[in-house]
Amino acid sequence: MNFNIRGENIEVTPALREYAEKKISKLGKYFREELNATVYVNLKVYNDKKTKVEVTIPLSQLTLRAEEVNADMYAGIDLIADKLERQIRKYKTRVNRKARELKENDIFVNGVTPVREKEDKNNDEIEIVRAKRFDLKPMDSEEAVLQMNLLGHDFFVYTDAETNNTNIVYRRKDGRYGLIETV
Repeated sequence: MNFNIRGENIEVTPALREYAEKKISKLGKYFREELNATVYVNLKVYNDKKTKVEVTIPLSQLTLRAEEVNADMYAGIDLIADKLERQIRKYKTRVNRKARELKENDIFVNGVTPVREKEDKNNDEIEIVRAKRFDLKPMDSEEAVLQMNLLGHDFFVYTDAETNNTNIVYRRKDGRYGLIETV
């Protein structure tokens, strides 16, 4: 794994960098092959002395992402590593189930036993409970945000008028907007 560790309002010390790399590198044990991925770690400190750790690991078949706000940066890194491990185990369980059905290999090591999350059995299976069909009207991102707000949704799918690609605008947790552009 290659690490890209940035700090906002904090200097990333060698000790902090080493601790983050050590904790997150342990996730490599869940994969069949050496991970050739860049791990993006963003460390932030706010005025109220709270810290935020964000980790994104883009892989070929999935993207692992987690964020944690904590008073202690090191504790936040520990919690992030745990969250990412739970995500991998949950995904591994689903992938292995599908692979057994389809008799395919997955990207995970078979020897690692998935841990059942403490959740309702109904959440174990993904169930689509509603489907909608609609035409994508060509528009720009500003118009898409207005449409999303008019509908009271947290996201809106539209066709970009300039590129003719399907894009998605969404409302972020901080109340601002994000844009996902497809290629």
